[in-house]
Amino acid sequence: MPDTANAAPPAHNRRGMVLILSSPSGAGKTTLSRMMLADRSLGLELSVSVTTRARRSSEVDGVHYRFLDKARFEAMRRGGELLESAEVHDNFYGTPRAPAAAAMAAGRDMMFDIDYQGARQVRAALGEDVVSVFILPPSMAELRARLERRAEDSRETIDRRLEAARREIERWRDYDYVVVNRDLQACYGELLAILAAERLRKKRAAPAVEAFVAGLLAG
Repeated sequence: MPDTANAAPPAHNRRGMVLILSSPSGAGKTTLSRMMLADRSLGLELSVSVTTRARRSSEVDGVHYRFLDKARFEAMRRGGELLESAEVHDNFYGTPRAPAAAAMAAGRDMMFDIDYQGARQVRAALGEDVVSVFILPPSMAELRARLERRAEDSRETIDRRLEAARREIERWRDYDYVVVNRDLQACYGELLAILAAERLRKKRAAPAVEAFVAGLLAG
C-alpha cells in the first residue's frame, strides 16, 4: 500500500478543497471513502448529506446521512442551505452548504460521497476548489453480485439500481479522474495518489510557497 504520509495535508495555511467520489451503487465509493476517512494522517472530513430516503439497518443518522422528511428538505432547499440537491430512486439528497464553506476557509479538505447530478452542481458552485473522481465497477455482472451480497435491497430494487448504473456510468467524462475498482486496495492507492497530487497543485499551495521562496532567497 502507498505511504499515506505522502498524502498528508501540508502544515502551512492554504485554502481547502472538495474531493468528490462518485460511482454507481455497489461500485465501492462508500467503502473507499470510509477507508480514507479512517486514516487520520490524511486529514479528510466527510460531508454528511441529507436525504429523505428511509434509513437502512446498517446506517447511523448523522454519520452516514442526516435523515429528514420531505418538508424539512424542501425548507432547506428553498432557504439556500444546500450546496446541491438531487432526486435519486424517488428520494431526495442534498449537501449542506455551511460545513463545506467553513472547512475550505480554514484550509481543511472535505470529501463528498455524491452522484453525478450533485457533482455537477458542486462544480458549478465551487469551481477550482473541486476535485472529482468517478469509480467504475470491473463489470456489470460484478456490480450485480456486489448488490446481491449486500442483502439490503429487493430484486426489483437491484434491477432499478443496475439500470440507473448504466446511465451514471455514461457520465464518466464529467470527472477529473476515473478509476476502476477491480481490487479494493489498488483502487485505494490510486485515490491516495490523486489526493497527494492535488494538494501540491500550484493554485492551492502558491501563497505558502511564495512565502517560503521569499525566505529561501533572502537567506
